[in-house]
Amino acid sequence: MNELELRYNKNMIKAGINYVVTILFLGSCFLPLKASAQKVTPAKPMTQADSMMVKQLFFSAIREKTIENSKRAGEMFERILQADPTNDASMFELANLKRQQNDYAGARPLLEKAVALSPDNEWYWVALADDYEKTNAIDKLENVFNQLIRINPDKPDYYFDKANAYLILKRYDDALKVYDQLEKINGPSDDILASRQKIYLKQGKIDKAAAELEKAIVDNPGQMRYYLLLAEIYNSNGLNDKALKVLLQAEKQDNNNGMVHLALADVYRDKKNNDACFNELMLAFANPDVSIDQKVNIISGYFPKFPEPNAKASALELSRLLTVAHPADAKAYAIYGDMLLQNTKLKEAKAAYKKSIQLNEQVYIVHEQLVRVELSENDIDATIKDGENALSLFPNQGWMNYMVGVAWAQKKEYKKALNYATNATSLEIQDKDLLSLSFSLLGDCYHSVKDNKSSDEAYDKALSYNPDNAFTLNNYAYYLSLRSEQLDKAAQMSARSNELQPNTASFEDTYAWVLFKQKKYADAKVWMLKALAHDKTNSAAQYEHYGDILFYLGSIDEAVENWKKAKSNGGQSPVLDRKINEKKYSE
Repeated sequence: MNELELRYNKNMIKAGINYVVTILFLGSCFLPLKASAQKVTPAKPMTQADSMMVKQLFFSAIREKTIENSKRAGEMFERILQADPTNDASMFELANLKRQQNDYAGARPLLEKAVALSPDNEWYWVALADDYEKTNAIDKLENVFNQLIRINPDKPDYYFDKANAYLILKRYDDALKVYDQLEKINGPSDDILASRQKIYLKQGKIDKAAAELEKAIVDNPGQMRYYLLLAEIYNSNGLNDKALKVLLQAEKQDNNNGMVHLALADVYRDKKNNDACFNELMLAFANPDVSIDQKVNIISGYFPKFPEPNAKASALELSRLLTVAHPADAKAYAIYGDMLLQNTKLKEAKAAYKKSIQLNEQVYIVHEQLVRVELSENDIDATIKDGENALSLFPNQGWMNYMVGVAWAQKKEYKKALNYATNATSLEIQDKDLLSLSFSLLGDCYHSVKDNKSSDEAYDKALSYNPDNAFTLNNYAYYLSLRSEQLDKAAQMSARSNELQPNTASFEDTYAWVLFKQKKYADAKVWMLKALAHDKTNSAAQYEHYGDILFYLGSIDEAVENWKKAKSNGGQSPVLDRKINEKKYSE
């Protein structure tokens, strides 16, 4: 039962009220029944010896309960009730043990007997109310709360709980009478006002709900919460104009209230006045009294609209205002960094992430965002510096190990790169994308240090996690072709990489070179022409490869011409000079 929340301190029930248990026990509680839950047949009088035995057994049971030996304590309380069926303290304790084990059905008859024997014991009734709540016996709660109000008429929680029970039973008028009764005792309160609003709205009595709030506004014109509640009632029921009127009235009273500006933004959005909506949002975001978490939730509402440039720009401006209103909050700069990134303002994004880390270095994802941006910009030194700093705080993060490994590989520090890539493969056993990339990085590094066996094993492992990793397929195929090994496998992998990423010059060049090694020169020429057509960098390697293919097709002059193009575009190998000078292919 979710709607009914009993307001008493349930920890007192769990504790067993040990400090009064001796009095409860010694009293035997044979009072006249004022409001019993169950009729109890009087037991035969106990002998003095029986009475002493029961007392000793009771305190032993309490001792066992205190050391959390619940099973032993329960057995002792049951023995007491066999000897003394009217021992309400033992009923209460045994019922609590059952309730701790979620056996509410078993606890109920014990509690019903306990309140019958001791109808003035408040905690027995409290426990019974909780039991009825847990077993959804809502219709039985009315009498329980009547008894609790009788015992403790000055406790407002019991009135609210009784009204909530009526609310669940849809006895709305009875619930309203309870609130009237409580108001006569304690005077008006916001809790009573809000509770009445809930009932009026369930009854569809919008006018009544509004009238009470309008009266509260007249009595307390400086209390913004009444304006906000009234505007929410109007707005949620399609009465936007009335909501707007109330909020404009509130704005005149307190122009700096951020919640009023947020509410105005909601109304303007519903009225399709986007400019006015955004203006109110900016006023709210500039107000430090509005919680940053609430603002972040609003910004996240822009995410689904991010294909629209206006949505990105709006989210960016609101996130900037976060840093103005909350200059000491790391979260503000982290969100600002994310929005700058969405708007491809990479330099500014890096600065925002660094500021966020400066304010709070204990949020890993901000470190990762910063390093990702640095690596995407090929800022290798910054990637290593900030990545290794992050790993000093979060050493077990697979992605960070991978990115730092990539950076060291870019600097041709392959042993360092191998260490980080190996760390990544050992840390992220669930992330198949990261595992594929990390093993692929291992393959690249092992190739660079001429450990071909380890390189091939790493590439095979990478492809086992992601058979369609196009870059792994391309690199693996190219390195096999350089060694003239497993050329059929290389051809299959290279062909697949071109299916996955068509019109990629480097992939087409690889496939042409594999075909060349297979002595399929005509096919190799077709793919090399594709590579040259799609290449934007005038790659020396591609001109050299094209010359090699033309030579074997018998076009010697064209071959030499392309070797010369390779040299003019940066090709510097002695083999290339030999090809030009001797006008023939050379390994």
